Amino acid sequence: MASRNDIENWLARCAMGDRRAFAALYQATSAKLFGICLRVLQDRSEAEDVLQDVYVKIWRNAGKYQVNGLSPMTWLITIARNASIDRLRRRRAMSGDSDGADLQADPAPGPEARAMAASDSARLTGCLGELDERHAQAVKGAYLDGETYADLAARFDVPLNTMRTWLRRSLLKLRECLSR
Repeated sequence: MASRNDIENWLARCAMGDRRAFAALYQATSAKLFGICLRVLQDRSEAEDVLQDVYVKIWRNAGKYQVNGLSPMTWLITIARNASIDRLRRRRAMSGDSDGADLQADPAPGPEARAMAASDSARLTGCLGELDERHAQAVKGAYLDGETYADLAARFDVPLNTMRTWLRRSLLKLRECLSR
């Protein structure tokens, strides 16, 4: 498994056009990012297409990554998650599906959940357990199932800005807990 320093080094070298560094970055991170795309999209072919787009974005934007003490995987995961959600929204718009009933996420653990289980699952689960139950469910919905803030606000019957505050504060608590 690649370390934080390895990934940061590869990103820095990618920013300078180093194809070998890009290949190493892909090798080390593609399984996890594919799992995230698959979890959100629930379609292997679409997840593969989005993953390709994700790595094009990473290649083009590697210079924008800033070493700030946080995990570079967070940056990569955010790109994958956002690209997957964008594709999901385009799919909904093209199908004219406004209720999204057929797009509900499977509650069974997906590939990224199994990958997390291999590394930091116990710590993350413990930290999620320290959150209020509703806040933990909202974090899981947003970051594992690809639900939008608006969807979560409706599900928990809270204003949109309240949901944003829940997620922001929950992520800060998780970061603090995981750094211990």
